Amino acid sequence: MKNQWNLFIAFFRVGIFGYGGGPSSIPLVHKEVVDKYKWMTDEEFGDLVALGNTLPGPIATKLAGYIGYRVAGIIGLINAVLATVLPTIILMIVLLTSLSSIKEFDWVKGMTAAVIPVVGVMLLVLTIQFFQKAVKGMGWLTTVIMSIVIFGLLSLLNVHPGIIIGVLLLIALLKRDKVKEGSSS
Repeated sequence: MKNQWNLFIAFFRVGIFGYGGGPSSIPLVHKEVVDKYKWMTDEEFGDLVALGNTLPGPIATKLAGYIGYRVAGIIGLINAVLATVLPTIILMIVLLTSLSSIKEFDWVKGMTAAVIPVVGVMLLVLTIQFFQKAVKGMGWLTTVIMSIVIFGLLSLLNVHPGIIIGVLLLIALLKRDKVKEGSSS
């Protein structure tokens, strides 16, 4: 029962403080899951985020579902996903009913503007962590070259991220199969 409560509280906090959507939620999930409750290691979490980003749908609920299932089975999955979306549901009902009357207030505009740099810094920290993990796995040169190529594909050529992810997954699968063939002969 304590695990269920901890799951609910952890993902409810993520739902409440994950202002800005999925990307801003990832560092919050990391803080709860890796640092506070130690349900996963940094490496496991990084792998989970990478895998979660290859699947369609909101990342926060995918993370909540997997982690909830891992910690407490099907009930944990339901609990964590519900805890993640419950704050949004409540806030949408409350805020949308009153938004039209308060959206022009300076404090509302200021609150929205103040959140942007916070989310940006959280994403930067997460990017640095992923970059460090890539360097550890592939080395500096490969990581830098891949980063430049992927940045160019996304920014300059406007290639859809799903296509890049799909191609990289295919390359990884083919490379894995070649490694298996080489080790079996």
